[in-house]
Amino acid sequence: MAPFRPGANARYRAALAGLAGLAFGIVIAPFGWQRHPTAGAAPEQPVPFDHGHHVRDRGIDCVYCHSTVETDAAAGMPAMERCVGCHRLLKNSTHMLGDLWATKTPVRWRRVTALPAHVYFHHGVHTHAGVACAECHGDVENEARVSPAHAMTMTFCLDCHRRVQGSRAITPLTTCTGCHR
Repeated sequence: MAPFRPGANARYRAALAGLAGLAFGIVIAPFGWQRHPTAGAAPEQPVPFDHGHHVRDRGIDCVYCHSTVETDAAAGMPAMERCVGCHRLLKNSTHMLGDLWATKTPVRWRRVTALPAHVYFHHGVHTHAGVACAECHGDVENEARVSPAHAMTMTFCLDCHRRVQGSRAITPLTTCTGCHR
C-alpha cells in the first residue's frame, strides 16, 4: 500500500505554487501601491493652498512658485517669503499663512508626485523640450488640492517618450540608462 494517495503530488505542487505566488505578491504589492495614482491622493498641506485660485484666477505662472523647474532636476517648492511677497500687498491676507509666517517657520510642503529613488528625472530638460506641466501633473490649475494625475510608472514615461519620437525604437529617449542611473 502506497503512503500517499494518487493526487497528493498535484496538491503539494499547487500548495507550493500558492506559497510562491503569495511571497511574490507580498514583495511586489508595495511597489504597485507606491506608484498608484490614488496612493496618498491629495495630501493635506501645511498651508491651504488653492492652485485654481492662484493659477487660473490670478494668472500666476507655475514658474513663479516652482522657480527651479526650468533649470534643475527638482521643480522647487516656494518658500514662505515667496507667498508673503504677494500676500503682504493684499489687506489682511497674511492671516491665511497662519502661525507659519508669524513664527518664521519654513513651509514643509508634502510631496504629491514621487518617483522611485532609482529613477533619474530632470524637470528642466522636460520643460525646455516643451512638455507642459499638465502632461504629468494633470489639470492642476483647476484643482483646489492637488492630487496625483497619473501613475508615474515606467510605462507612462516610455509611452510619452515613444509618442514624441514617433516610434518604439530604442533611442537616447528610450534607452534604459536615460532614466536608470
